Amino acid sequence: MSEIPLNIQLSSLPTGPGVYQFYDANDSILYVGKAKNLKKRVSSYFNKNHEYGKTRVLVKKIRAIKHIVVPTESDALLLENNLIKELRPRYNVLLKDDKSYPWLCLKKERFPRFFSTRRVIKDGSEYYGPYTSMKTVRTLLDLIKSVYPLRTCNYDLSAEKINSGKFKVCLEYHLGNCKGPCEGYQSMVEYDRQIDDIRQIVKGNFKSSITYFKGQMKMLASEMRFEEAQEIKDKIDVLENYKVKTTIVNPKISNVDVFTIISDNSFAYVNFLQLAHGSIIRSHTMEIKKKLEERDEDLLVLAIVELRERFSSDSDELYVPFMVSLAPGLKITVPKLGDKKRILDLSERNAKFFRQDRFNQIKIIDPDRHTNRIMAQMKKDLHLSEEPRHIECFDNSNIQGSNPVAACVVFKDGKPSKKEYRHYNIKTVVGPDDFASMEEVVYRRYKRLLEEMEPLPQLIVIDGGKGQLSSAVKSLDLLGLRGKIAIIGIAKRLEEIYFPDDQIPLYLDKRSESLKIIQNSRNEAHRFGIIFHRNKRSKGAINSELEGIDGVGEKTAQQLLKQFKSVKRIKEASIESLSQIVGASKAKKIYESFHKA
Repeated sequence: MSEIPLNIQLSSLPTGPGVYQFYDANDSILYVGKAKNLKKRVSSYFNKNHEYGKTRVLVKKIRAIKHIVVPTESDALLLENNLIKELRPRYNVLLKDDKSYPWLCLKKERFPRFFSTRRVIKDGSEYYGPYTSMKTVRTLLDLIKSVYPLRTCNYDLSAEKINSGKFKVCLEYHLGNCKGPCEGYQSMVEYDRQIDDIRQIVKGNFKSSITYFKGQMKMLASEMRFEEAQEIKDKIDVLENYKVKTTIVNPKISNVDVFTIISDNSFAYVNFLQLAHGSIIRSHTMEIKKKLEERDEDLLVLAIVELRERFSSDSDELYVPFMVSLAPGLKITVPKLGDKKRILDLSERNAKFFRQDRFNQIKIIDPDRHTNRIMAQMKKDLHLSEEPRHIECFDNSNIQGSNPVAACVVFKDGKPSKKEYRHYNIKTVVGPDDFASMEEVVYRRYKRLLEEMEPLPQLIVIDGGKGQLSSAVKSLDLLGLRGKIAIIGIAKRLEEIYFPDDQIPLYLDKRSESLKIIQNSRNEAHRFGIIFHRNKRSKGAINSELEGIDGVGEKTAQQLLKQFKSVKRIKEASIESLSQIVGASKAKKIYESFHKA
């Protein structure tokens, strides 16, 4: 560990581009970063308050700073990527995975073989890839095998051995899958022409192969060799069908890499598409776990460098969602419309599908991680001071002012806690006044929780806009809870989110998980309130029918319903049965009221 105070280390930093490294008291690497201006960037860690806790913890641990000066910012980016993979600092995102990807190998030998492998041997052979899917590799091999008869044996087909008759053709020759170069039945020139075409096909260019076969077909047809011409035509059809399936944009778009990024509070997902002649020849999505709330711009740059290195890309143009700073000579395009924008949108959809698949897997395999991620995202989306592990939502129900009631539903970790649901009869409000009803119910709910010393929620959701929200806030003010519990309102029309004392609502993405939890709590409160309101109206109608009989009051009606369970059974009961409950005099009046006819 350095004995030099940090302020001295900071003052001696250069102002040019380079890479910096932070070390702790044990001389263990904490973080590696790049900078256009080393002094300015490193000093920013120490001269401002950081919003995120992990960054604050990192800064407290720093005891020594090392740096490496490089000529340009792009050199700093490459060096940073290499140092992260080599040193694996605790606070850096790690982009390298240990997965072994398949390659297509064109073996360096006379009459080259073409096959798939996961091992790259530096023997002069040509390797294409790596590919992210073995299915893609098999499809390409099947395509090439159906069009070009290549040898599959591993014999040393030197000119001397072929001329001496050392080899004999095998079953593949008799099946038509090989033209027998081992016995000299196929020339080196013809075989190499096939290999040249295969090189182009693997790169996504079918033009030379199709042009050659069309010429062959016309020549054979002119010589009346129609069966052979038909075989060539079948090969053309195979190539053109494959080309149609893989071409998704303008064929003029070639040798292009496409990168997009989507992120949430904890993870980012970068999709990479590689295009050649309008075809996608590679697709891969990388999941990145955030360590210090890194910006999308920084993560995308790191991912671009890593993915281009991993997949040996030499494309000279990149399509990205926003401008990034990379090596000189690379053309960076931010598409706004047309074919280029469509391919960028496709890449983004791939990233979103990958993220959703990961969410679904995590939900099954690790439900706690799924819950933690959603709670962290809600905290960020709603600008809360803590995660809303306990949410309560309120809704009023009345029809033309009759039987006004309210409901309170409780969500724990984003899920309904039905045993804690509560419903309320409105006591102090006369007529259909939703604002006053909301004020009453919120006051009653939290006055009781305070008296009973029960835990308070981290978030209150009010079904309604600014009016209902303002009424609920009045009750929190009276109870001294303003600022201690976060409270929002959700309006039904556009699902906008309102905050106290803020006239401008928040609009969350319609697919946002945060919005879905808020909507679920609102819908559940509405459902629970409607059921209670319906039961109350039904009970009121039954009591009204019985209490309308002379001599029958509320107490008598309750006695009858307790015994007979319904008005229908009371109507069907005999005078003797009724007399046992309410006496002979009332029983006669009830019986005669229901049997006037």
